[in-house]
Amino acid sequence: MTVLILTSEEDVTADMVVARLHETGTPVLRLDPADLPGKAVLSAEYAHGDFTGHLSVNGHVLSMSGLRSIWVRRPGEPAAHAAHPSQWLTAETRQALFGMLHSAPARWMNHPGNADRARLKPWQLRVAHLSGFAVPPTVFTTSPRLAREFAEDHRDVVVKSASGPPPGEPGVALPTTLIGPDADFSAVAAGPALLQRYVPKRADIRLTCVGARLFAARKTADPGQVDGRYGDTEHAWEPVTVPERIAGTVREYVRLAGLAYAAFDFAEDEDGVWWFLECNQGGQFGFVELETAQPISAAVAQWLAHRTADRRILKNAD
Repeated sequence: MTVLILTSEEDVTADMVVARLHETGTPVLRLDPADLPGKAVLSAEYAHGDFTGHLSVNGHVLSMSGLRSIWVRRPGEPAAHAAHPSQWLTAETRQALFGMLHSAPARWMNHPGNADRARLKPWQLRVAHLSGFAVPPTVFTTSPRLAREFAEDHRDVVVKSASGPPPGEPGVALPTTLIGPDADFSAVAAGPALLQRYVPKRADIRLTCVGARLFAARKTADPGQVDGRYGDTEHAWEPVTVPERIAGTVREYVRLAGLAYAAFDFAEDEDGVWWFLECNQGGQFGFVELETAQPISAAVAQWLAHRTADRRILKNAD
């Protein structure tokens, strides 16, 4: 039984997991959907009450009946590398590839439907509330008046992008920025703004959830630091024990979200409270493993290599 990894050609984090799978003798096939059609070939047939499907990548053939699990890591846009790419070809290729994969009795990390929903920041905050996390007051709005009132109520707030950096040329993404109530909020009318009460923090926490296993790392924050993802500091990531209450809320979150893998970001305040900031269903873990020696890639490989298949392929994956 083979593990299929959907990711780009240059993905060091995926390389780490592939190495662990090879150590256990688990067959693995790597595919970038951007290479289909072209370097990769697919075929799916529904006839005589039966389904057969095959993927061929660089001469290696995978039968859908031999597919154990699928890791949706960092795949490219289907047909992006085709000789004559187009929106139509991308749509047709996505239909063929993912329609075939959904027809196979394989486990997903993560199921595409659940992953798409999990990317929505307002939905994340709702699930975080339901799960029991401490969540800073937050507003998404296109109203300059409401944005100003929110800032007046909470004084120090951060404004940041809900979707992350935009792809391609436009460098218009707003970095996470600390602002006060005297800021000019008129631009909020041009597009949805995400404002959140600022949490003065003593550390950043990255918690990686792989199935039922939790790996947490802590990095001391510099005074007044707003976004721990950017800028060099003298502090390194160090392993930290997951508090029992946090472990319970993390497991409730991934249960509600239907996720097999999730990377959580928290801000730890001076009282030791872990404030939920976001949950990235496809977040990086390589940098944490390299600095802390936590066996995250081995845990991902073990989950993917597990023999239990989810055969509820025709049901909603909620």
